[in-house]
Amino acid sequence: MGVEAGAQAARARALAVLRVRSRALAVALLPAAVAVILLAGAAGDRLEGPGWDAARWVLTPAAVLVLLAAAGVALVVARARPAMSPTVPVTEEAAPDLYRMVRDLADRLDVPAPSAIALTPDCDSWLEDRTHPAHGPPPAEEHHDIAGAGKQAHRRHPVAPVLVIGSPFLWWMRVGELRAVLAPVIAGTGPSAHPDIAAARRFVRGLDAAVAVASAPRRDPVSRAVLAGVGWVARLLLRGCRVHAGEMERGVAAAAAERAQAVDYGLRIVAQEQVGLAYAGWDRLLTRVALPAWRMGRWPSRLDAGVVAALTELSRRDRLAEGFASRLGERPACDLLEEPGAVDEAASLLAARLFHGGPAGPGPDWSPVAWSEYPEEVVDRKWRLDAARLHRVLDAMGVRPAAGPAAPATGAPTLSRVLDHLTDTGSAWTAESAAADSPEADPPGSGPDTAPTRTPGAPDPLDDEDLAGTTAPSATLAARLSAELAREEAAPSPATPSPAPPSPSPDPAALWDDRALPLFPLQPPRTARELLADHLTAMVCCAAMDTAGATPGLDWLDGPTLLIDGERTADLAPKVLTLIEDGDATPLRVWLSQLGIRPEKPVRLG
Repeated sequence: MGVEAGAQAARARALAVLRVRSRALAVALLPAAVAVILLAGAAGDRLEGPGWDAARWVLTPAAVLVLLAAAGVALVVARARPAMSPTVPVTEEAAPDLYRMVRDLADRLDVPAPSAIALTPDCDSWLEDRTHPAHGPPPAEEHHDIAGAGKQAHRRHPVAPVLVIGSPFLWWMRVGELRAVLAPVIAGTGPSAHPDIAAARRFVRGLDAAVAVASAPRRDPVSRAVLAGVGWVARLLLRGCRVHAGEMERGVAAAAAERAQAVDYGLRIVAQEQVGLAYAGWDRLLTRVALPAWRMGRWPSRLDAGVVAALTELSRRDRLAEGFASRLGERPACDLLEEPGAVDEAASLLAARLFHGGPAGPGPDWSPVAWSEYPEEVVDRKWRLDAARLHRVLDAMGVRPAAGPAAPATGAPTLSRVLDHLTDTGSAWTAESAAADSPEADPPGSGPDTAPTRTPGAPDPLDDEDLAGTTAPSATLAARLSAELAREEAAPSPATPSPAPPSPSPDPAALWDDRALPLFPLQPPRTARELLADHLTAMVCCAAMDTAGATPGLDWLDGPTLLIDGERTADLAPKVLTLIEDGDATPLRVWLSQLGIRPEKPVRLG
């Protein structure tokens, strides 16, 4: 499909969408038109008689009601705020070279350039229309120069869409690669400037926004009933134009891709490989590195810079990615920003909000952390807090300190205490055996004050099929840990101020609904088995640091890691699982002995 063919197909589908709007308007005006005919007939001494009089008495009020209802629906559709993607705005003053590159690319493609540029903490790029009054005043005068070389056709549409760029692309891609990746995206501003396509998109976005308004919870029964009708009409119209709108967007995409073929075509093939690699590194960095910090109340302030480190490490380990490392000598796209550090920090904070649901700004319980501080501030603290929770649960269960001549007499926390408790003769776990030590089984007033309780409405960890196949001590301890962690997360925390994020431009957070954060949760809640494995691993790492001189470390691809003599330990997880599933501590004890880790020695807890 060529440029003209794709554009014509998009325009044809846009007209089909607009015909749906015209039909809806015709249906709304039809009763009024019939009422006008009846009233005109009466004024001209025609259409007289009891039947015509009855029709006038019935149809005229009905026409008025239909017009009022149609006006109400049209008002909601026109005033409803379309959804806007949460992004970090980048002004031309903050990135003149980036704007210049985008403007040059738009001139070469002979399309209007985007009216503004924003960054998203994800590996994607798109055009977004923000011309709705709720999105702020249109920057028409401010961006005349950006929009093109003074062409009259462009000036008729001064407010082009906003270009949203994935922030990981700026740090990992080179300037030429970014230009090649953005070419088909920017080419989409051409079809967007067509009046029919723009009107069809406004209509569809208005209907979508009206559905969202109608779905919002309200206490007033009258407004709830009225908006329910508005929502029904909006959904009906959306169903009528859904197919046409989808085909219109496909035509726009086809036309944009065809137009961009002549710009950096050879480089675009290489750049697309970098898109996939950037996505893999970004996903790994978020789930393995950022998520543990977010759970600790810390947010890494240089996530995009971390992508470069993670992908460089991947290039070093993976033979298939060895060729990508040679690109690092070229100019990175982040050099197009005046203050890349400030932009990275703003994007990192937004990523924490979107993927984890963190606050809008730093505070006492939500502070940034630099990569150089990550091992001490996140890894060490995480392990010690997990180890402290593990021993706190053991205390609540009445588990005695480790026995033996080498055990401390003071009852200090040791790894031996955990190993001795989890060592089992091999009995399989059942819900009945675990329920005996469950916090739910303690009669009122009989258990210790620190006994955790399950959050109302939360699933009972003792019913978790994930614990099947583990030993009874492991299952009971896992259930207790899960309940304790749920109690901690449900505990109210003191309110902290939420200042604006450190962004080079005003924060648009007020323009999107953040009541459902996180919008894109990275992982489902950890199972009880995973929680026990994490806490047992943390206890082992604490013992290694306190008795064998090990240190916490950061692996860019795997997250927190234990370093012994500067080398990463990678064989701990199978031995922990053997202890949890089989009650056999022998492999773990042999591993501890080989590395000089003393399980009977006390450890420092968080």
